Amino acid sequence: MAAFFLPNRLFIKLLLGFWLCSSVIIVCVGALPLLQQLHEDFDMPAPIKESVFHYAKQLEQQPQKVYQRFNPFMERHRFRKEMREAFKDQPNNNDVSFLDPPANMMDARRADLAKVPFYIFAIDSHGKVVNARRQPSALAHVYQDASELTEPQSFHIDNQAYFGPVSVALPDGEFQLYAALHMPRHIPWFFFFIDHKLLTLFLAIFTSGILCGVLAWHLGKPLQSLQDSANALARGDLSSRVPSATAKRHDELGQLANAFNLMADAVEQIVNSQQRLIGDISHELRTPLTRLQLSLALARKKGHVTEETDRIAYEADQLEQMIAELLELSRVKLKRQENTIVLPLDEIFSQVLDDAEFEASQRGKQLQIDIAEELEWAVYPKPLARAVENLLRNAIRYSQQLISISAQPQGEQLCIVIEDDGPGIDEHELEAIFKPFYRPESARDRESGGWGLGLAIAEAAVFAHSGRIEASNKSDGGLRVTIWLPRNQQHT
Repeated sequence: MAAFFLPNRLFIKLLLGFWLCSSVIIVCVGALPLLQQLHEDFDMPAPIKESVFHYAKQLEQQPQKVYQRFNPFMERHRFRKEMREAFKDQPNNNDVSFLDPPANMMDARRADLAKVPFYIFAIDSHGKVVNARRQPSALAHVYQDASELTEPQSFHIDNQAYFGPVSVALPDGEFQLYAALHMPRHIPWFFFFIDHKLLTLFLAIFTSGILCGVLAWHLGKPLQSLQDSANALARGDLSSRVPSATAKRHDELGQLANAFNLMADAVEQIVNSQQRLIGDISHELRTPLTRLQLSLALARKKGHVTEETDRIAYEADQLEQMIAELLELSRVKLKRQENTIVLPLDEIFSQVLDDAEFEASQRGKQLQIDIAEELEWAVYPKPLARAVENLLRNAIRYSQQLISISAQPQGEQLCIVIEDDGPGIDEHELEAIFKPFYRPESARDRESGGWGLGLAIAEAAVFAHSGRIEASNKSDGGLRVTIWLPRNQQHT
């Protein structure tokens, strides 16, 4: 039970992976408003605040000034020193040029109000600015936001800083004063995501997809490796094992990989033991069979020839051929060479094709050969030649008139095709014909069907090359057997 809570458990990996993925996305998206709020928190310098209250007192004494433009030049000498002190901790504390008013008020009047470093706006009860020709658009937003405020506050919109409202009661009504300061600030990178919400949503989905994809790859790769090894084992490749990178994982997938490798070792050992047993039995059967054949030969020599002795001789020959094929099947499956040899295919199949042409001509049939002389491939010569020989003999036996064999490279594989124009095989038997001792319904007669070992030997030889063999019926009648041999094999 204690092992259930180990951090290498697959359940915990899945839980932590998806939980961390969703948490990262939520934190990143949720932090944007907080970052925006922290960035926009701003407090107007104290000297400017004091200037607003000071200006309000002046208006109480001289109400007519509320309609006059605010002249920052008159306030310059009073708070210049204080402004230096207020900004001494800022990165650009030596640059106070923004505090310097224009050279003359005429230039200030011509200047855009958005570029005036410091100004105090007076707004009447109707929300109209009375001491400036134009009202900055940002001020209108500030006026709306501050309509419910009872105490003046600082605002920062774009490149403008505002402070207000400071109310002052005059004979013409109640006015609200707002201080405006031109203060450019660098817009942080995260403001881009705040202003582009759809893009931010897309990036969040994309990022979560990447994180989940990494987690899925981390879990899916060993599963794919397990599937490939299981498929290879099912195809007859008993040497197939799960790679060590997967078997060394410290989770359930690693345990499953180790269990699969142990199972594959046991299966390979059992199958090899079975093949050795078949080979040993076949080999041992040859001794009494040889004695039987010797006894028959002595009986014939003494003139004891009867119908029964002929029958015994025939069955002994059949038994000899079957034992020979069993030994060949066992030899092909057990004695797989470590290295292949690169040889021309016409050299490998030379004797086999000559024998097949002779046998076909004796039966009044024709064999067509389409194999390029320069075609070379890395193969196990004897097993492959025996596989092609068995397939050709099977095709010659069941064909009507024409048999063909062709070989050509297709990408990284060699394709060998053997066809005949015979009756073909039932579709449900196409895969079973390569099993040992299996004979189709149409070949139950021993004279025509043999013992069902020829195609099994061919399949074992192809599997020794890490290839595959397939049988299919031709659309115009006949059987087609296709062999695929990969190029990526070790060779001397």
